[in-house]
Amino acid sequence: MNPFEQITIVGVGLLGGSLARVCKKKGLAGKVVGFGRTPEKLKRAQELGIIDAYATDLQTAVEHADLVVLCTPVSTLGPLASEMAPFLEPGCIVTDVGSVKKTVVGDIQSQLPDPVHFVGSHPIAGGEKSGFEASTSDLFEQQKCIVTPTPKTNPSALSRVKELWEQTGMRVISLDVEEHDTVFGAVSHLPHVIAYILMNTIGETSTKNHAEVISFSGGGLRDITRIASSNPVLWRDICLANKKPVLNLIDKFQEALQQVRSTIENEDSQLLEQTFERANKYRLNLL
Repeated sequence: MNPFEQITIVGVGLLGGSLARVCKKKGLAGKVVGFGRTPEKLKRAQELGIIDAYATDLQTAVEHADLVVLCTPVSTLGPLASEMAPFLEPGCIVTDVGSVKKTVVGDIQSQLPDPVHFVGSHPIAGGEKSGFEASTSDLFEQQKCIVTPTPKTNPSALSRVKELWEQTGMRVISLDVEEHDTVFGAVSHLPHVIAYILMNTIGETSTKNHAEVISFSGGGLRDITRIASSNPVLWRDICLANKKPVLNLIDKFQEALQQVRSTIENEDSQLLEQTFERANKYRLNLL
């Protein structure tokens, strides 16, 4: 791969920090610059060797960059694109790591001048912890990355972004923006909504002798609700940005839940068992 001269990472957290680490480790960039609002954190990231330099104003951070990677919450991506647009070099490529694409791609493409190229991307990687302290150079190894080209996407820029993610160890798949949002509404966004609401339902259940029943739970509840520990602000923004697919999937889930309720109410043991067996098979396919 022909390295980028300067990659600017906007938001040096888990994903941004991990991308910076692997770019430095594999020589994918001549220089890695970090942008954020907290100089103390950026200085620490530099001291740890995660980034080569940093800036707390966007103009300085993106000047001379031939690739800018937006690694901030989806609600900030459009405004950031607007803010940095006047300072981007002609031919600069911009990409992102957001898990919602239709609204994000539309917002960013509308903000950037013609000589700048945008390629939507979504590396499917993460971990229990957040922040650059938890970043690793192998976070992306053997994981999938979705790119979402549109008719406006520059073919050369798309090729370079795909190659970058492949060099980090990812398997790159192309989807259009609507298909992407439906897929990840189902496999990611709906499960987070369910985990949050399930946790609230159980957390607010009491008996005459126990104000909280949650203390009686075992490992199963911890397993099924692990993602309810995710950042509420991040997931608020994702649900609102992907509103239509998330609402459609909630409706579908409510229908399925109502069917199970009726099955239990009618004491239809055979149908209930078949429902659970079908779920077992889907779970085995997942594993």
